[in-house]
Amino acid sequence: MTTGIFEIDDDFHKDVGPSSEDEYEITDEIKEFEEMDHDHLIEEMGSDVEKVPICQEVVNPKEKLGPSDFELLKVLGKGGYGKVFQVKKRTGRDAGSIFAMKVLKKATIVRNQKDTAHTKAERNILEAIKFPFIVDLLYAFQTGGKLYLILEYLSGGELFMHLEREGVFLEDTASFYLAEITLALQHLHTEGIIYRDLKPENILLDLNGHIKLTDFGLCKESIYHTDMTHTFCGTIEYMAPEILTRHGHGKAVDWWSLGTLMYDMLTGAPPFCSDNRKKTIDKILKGKLVLPPYLTAESRDLLRKLLKRHPQSRLGGGSDDAEPIKAHPFFRHLNWDELYARKVEPPFKPSVTSEEDVSQFDQRFTKETPVDSPCDNMLSESADRIFQGFTYVAPSMMESLSKLSFSDSHGARSFRSPRRSRAPSSPMSMAP
Repeated sequence: MTTGIFEIDDDFHKDVGPSSEDEYEITDEIKEFEEMDHDHLIEEMGSDVEKVPICQEVVNPKEKLGPSDFELLKVLGKGGYGKVFQVKKRTGRDAGSIFAMKVLKKATIVRNQKDTAHTKAERNILEAIKFPFIVDLLYAFQTGGKLYLILEYLSGGELFMHLEREGVFLEDTASFYLAEITLALQHLHTEGIIYRDLKPENILLDLNGHIKLTDFGLCKESIYHTDMTHTFCGTIEYMAPEILTRHGHGKAVDWWSLGTLMYDMLTGAPPFCSDNRKKTIDKILKGKLVLPPYLTAESRDLLRKLLKRHPQSRLGGGSDDAEPIKAHPFFRHLNWDELYARKVEPPFKPSVTSEEDVSQFDQRFTKETPVDSPCDNMLSESADRIFQGFTYVAPSMMESLSKLSFSDSHGARSFRSPRRSRAPSSPMSMAP
């Protein structure tokens, strides 16, 4: 049996009370607890006791979330599939917390089988992957017409915006970002996931300047391209040749994209681009790689090895994946263990004034009035089954719903319901 965000054993509902042998012991404990001077007891415990307010979400954490639990603050991005908002949580233990809310229209997604598959994959990947350089999914829920992903809000904005402002990055700056991205891609690859959409718009900075891979850019893609199928297969300029030729591709496509991103960072534009789609594809497939003379020998060598057209000869294309990339002299100044632990100081710390600051995002979006418009196109019951299992609450969010108990170390007895001990403590994703 399933309910809310927990999976409940059916036997649990049958066994609703204590057994006869412990009935009197439990009754005596309850009576003893009721007769206590609780205010005096808490005062004696001092600052060590955790005071938890009695509210619906603590007593019954199975309550479903919906759009009304979040206040819309700003628009961060939008496209043909929906919008990304900055939001504030209105309810629960994390009320007042700032998140990013990605809203997708079901009716638009289901028109294309690939788009539907990608949307479901995105939600599943975000649930499964918890990594320092990948955006964290906190909640997922749905209404009759829309899907909602609640993600951590990264106030540093898109790397794209910073690259636009700077024009080009110094090599030390580029190596820092590329190294954190490499760790993220390597982790995805170990989990059997190919990212396929690496570009500056899909890399966000947190408050301290560390990167996080995200899919925010997917929601904005229609602003620059009319063909929305590109939203889910990558941006042409950063796309590996084997994707374009449709001969099949593997994880090596991400290392090609890393090379194009590196080139973009160091020169101000991707290595193969033109004023129209066909010419850009021709350049990616057959164009000569031109390396500016001001690049160092190390960066030139890494670019040549990442931008090999044959995946097997591409650096990172072998079974050892990212290891030869990490060992390249371009990254010689980095300690990879310290980088993973986020102990390496980022080259740029975003200038933000508060938790709600959106100054690092594109003003074309942030100046708009945030409105999650009503959805007219509701799916049929059979079509809506495609999104069964979308609802999710992150374990980190459930940890805050701690049990009310008194510590034995303070001379008080802990009281635990025999029912409560049988309910699983980990959240499950399931149909709403």
